[in-house]
Amino acid sequence: MENKIKVFENRAVRTVWNAEEEEWYFSVVDVVAVLTDSQDPKQYIKKMRSRDTELASKWGTICTPVEMLGLDGKRRKIQAANTKNILRIIQSIPSPKAEPFKVWLAEVGSDRLDEIADPEKAILRGAEYYRRKGYPEGWINQRLQTIEMRKELTDEWKARGIEQEKDYAILTNEMTKAWSGLSVKEYKEFKGLKKENLRDNMTNIELVLNMLAEVTTTAISRQEQPVTFDENKAVARRGGKVAKNARTDIETQLGQSIISPLNASDKPALEVKQDEDNNDKI
Repeated sequence: MENKIKVFENRAVRTVWNAEEEEWYFSVVDVVAVLTDSQDPKQYIKKMRSRDTELASKWGTICTPVEMLGLDGKRRKIQAANTKNILRIIQSIPSPKAEPFKVWLAEVGSDRLDEIADPEKAILRGAEYYRRKGYPEGWINQRLQTIEMRKELTDEWKARGIEQEKDYAILTNEMTKAWSGLSVKEYKEFKGLKKENLRDNMTNIELVLNMLAEVTTTAISRQEQPVTFDENKAVARRGGKVAKNARTDIETQLGQSIISPLNASDKPALEVKQDEDNNDKI
């Protein structure tokens, strides 16, 4: 996630850009402070929730704990909301600043609308995001392709009636285990990860194989149009098996496993360009 400080009428609003979700998250307490001029925005939020019982009942889904910089310069989890949910919160704030703030939110998000009209801008932005993180160029190119392939796969699953996040996770797990031999959880543990994105911690060869599994699963699904969830699981496993066969061929040539414990703590190493005398690298 990319942290930013944005300014509305000379007031700071902490924001975070979630590249995976392609969403801005705004600090709720900062937004309330701007719109109410309250000296104690946290107390205002409590009173606001007590007045609006519907908002209070949905607060856990409207707000998300997101790591941002505190006033003391330390990073900590604070309540944040995306544009849609911030607008819901604004509905409960009787403030003359509400309309100008909505315009400001639209301006903040305008570059994302530009990307919808011109997808190349989104690609360039994504590349720059990973570049600033220190990832090598070859890895970045592979990662951007995997994002595109992943979206095509999830769109296909949606067309097949898959709607729940847990079902997407189950299908992804079936496919990942079929080609790598590891569940997503096991794969993350192998790389020493917790909540980090697995793909952001794959080597470029791991990314390519994962992408092969996804594009194959998409192609099979489009051709066979599975109806039941079990049929979708079977297709996911078949797509993963194609990538497993490719993995086996690569490992035969290299004489070592390509499932690597490397992670983004050593970003340059993720772009493995040649065989090395180290079985921890491809």
